Amino acid sequence: MTFSLAADREFEIQRRTMVDRQIRTFDVTDHAVIARFLEVPREKFLPKSLVPFAYSDMTLKIPGEGKDEPRVMLSPASLARLLQAAAVQPGDKVLDVAAGTGYSSAILAGLAERVVSLESSEARAGAIKANLAELGITNARAFAGPLTGGVPSEAPFDVIVVNGAVEAHLESLFQQLRSGGQLLTIVRKTTAPGYGASHATRFESLSGQISSCFLFDSDAAVLTAFRKELEFVF
Repeated sequence: MTFSLAADREFEIQRRTMVDRQIRTFDVTDHAVIARFLEVPREKFLPKSLVPFAYSDMTLKIPGEGKDEPRVMLSPASLARLLQAAAVQPGDKVLDVAAGTGYSSAILAGLAERVVSLESSEARAGAIKANLAELGITNARAFAGPLTGGVPSEAPFDVIVVNGAVEAHLESLFQQLRSGGQLLTIVRKTTAPGYGASHATRFESLSGQISSCFLFDSDAAVLTAFRKELEFVF
């Protein structure tokens, strides 16, 4: 998607405002993370109908095509704080699960040595490839496959990011973390029908043992692949 020079300048102003008023004020202080959010044009990863909301402080719902379910683009503040908690290093390999149109992968590509984007369909993986190529990003590669399965051929990973909320089925992803590696996502816990809470959470793998740490309250739609099966009570 291309824009005029005037539009690009306006988006640049909006991008800086987003960083100053949303990201910095949400306790994000990591200079590398902030710099990356200033660099990557969020509007280029959105369908035309959502471009006016590119720098809003909300989670955006990106429609799916065909049988593809919608995806979420986490709010800038939530994604930035997740990535700050991940403390991605320049030599890291990162798996970006449910990468949507590739915005989170583009951010990560400027922090890590290599990014592996995972989507559930070839069409979505192809869109990610096209969006990253348009920005000249060469250290990220998109794969298609079941989201819960990860990308075993590329494992182990230093960091795994799941874009969206999860309730269950993280086991295969945990197995693809190196010892000391981290998985970051939003965990949805249901306490009763219609009630629950969503928490941004960091999981860490140490010699195969998984521990978790609450980061902050957040919210996002639960990804179908990570939804807990209904339990019937008789």
